[in-house]
Order: sequence, then C-alpha cells, then structure tokens
Amino acid sequence: MEGSGVHGFQGEVFSSTPAQEEYSALTSHVHVMWNDDATPEVLDSAGAILAAQANNMVTFTEPVVVMNMPQIVWPDGQMMVKEDKTLTDETPYGGGQVLDINTDDMTVTFIAHRGWGPDGRTVYYIVTDATPSGPADMMGVTPVTSSASLIANSAAVDLFQFRNGITGSGPLGFQAGIAASAPGDANYTPMWRIFMIGWEDPDSASLLETLADINAIKDEGLITVNIARPMDSDHIVNCPFIDPFQ
Repeated sequence: MEGSGVHGFQGEVFSSTPAQEEYSALTSHVHVMWNDDATPEVLDSAGAILAAQANNMVTFTEPVVVMNMPQIVWPDGQMMVKEDKTLTDETPYGGGQVLDINTDDMTVTFIAHRGWGPDGRTVYYIVTDATPSGPADMMGVTPVTSSASLIANSAAVDLFQFRNGITGSGPLGFQAGIAASAPGDANYTPMWRIFMIGWEDPDSASLLETLADINAIKDEGLITVNIARPMDSDHIVNCPFIDPFQ
C-alpha cells in the first residue's frame, strides 16, 4: 500500500521502542513484500507482519545492512527537549540534546557538539542515546541498555573525553573530546566507547587535538587514559558525526 515509507509504501514498523529493554537504535532491516495472490492491507505491528508471513501473504528478504535510526518520539514517550535553548560556549552539556521536535513537519533540532577527529580536524556530532542510565540521564538522552554489548566489538570506536584540565565544552566541563575515527575512515561508526583522560597536574594542562597528542603526552607520564566505567558499567554513547552547515 502506498504511504510514507522509504520505498513509497506503508510506514516502517519497529520491533521495539525505547520503552523496552531490547531496544537499540541500530536496526537490521527486513523487507516485506506482498505475494501476488494476497490483498495488501496496513500492517501496524511486528505481530501483524509475522502473522501475515505465517499465512503466506507476504515474503521477507533481509538485506545485509544495519542503520542507525534512533527513535525521537514513541508511544508514551519522546526524547527530552532542552528547556534553555540559548546556546553558548559555556552552555552545560547536560539537560537535553534536543531543542525542538516538530511532528507536523517531521523535523527535530539537535545540539551539535564540536570535537576533534583523530588528525585534529574539527568534527561535529549529536548525542541520541547512551548506556548506562546515569550518563544518559545526565546528558538528557535515551538510555539504551543493549548498547553495552558493543563494548568489545568493532561496531564501537574509541572517543576520548577529559575529566580535568582546560575548561571547555566537553561533557564534564573540560576540553572537547578527540575521536579515534571520523566519517570516511574504514573503522568509523557512530557508536563510541568512552575513555577518560586525566591530567596528573591539571594546572599544567595543555590543549590536545589529535590521537598523536594523546599518545605523546601519555608517554611522558603527564596524563592517564582509562576506559570509562560509570556506575561500574560498560559505557557506550551513540554520537553520529554530522555536518551542521549543510
């Protein structure tokens, strides 16, 4: 049936929402095709789709593709909208990552955060969800327990944040983070495994902009670099890099 779906037919059906423990923004896709002898109708749930398959009304194909599709609004919930929409370099990182949700126009406005790519080039990213719940609640994003399974997986890449040193726009109020990959790199992914950098002498901190900077200063014994374990849990954040000037 014609509709608002990506292929011009009925809208997509998700098998879970953020209200459910198994929810993930990373979605594998199943294409549903009506069989020639079936009468198309709107299938509005995963159960309805599976029932149609069991009755030989539809056929499934599963392309080898995973898409990052964080849900913004879902039944009985939505992402937090930041109350203070005035943004400056001193705006706290937490309290929500969304400035506006317009379901009529089907648009959402995220806050873009500045950071550095591995070679020091400026990158911008948004934050949509995280695990565990403590950091997710602090940032005002969706807590997604299932993301913890990526902690030792190549689907997550390292992102280095700072717990002391130079004051800046990072999530803890210090300098912006440094990513281990960027769009175009073979290992780029929007799912980030967080490491925390701490200066041994915060008063002597200098600005770090590249992975080479981190490694050099670490070799000098001036910083420590440790995987983040808030709430004694694996810490993964969904931070797609974006171009805010498009």
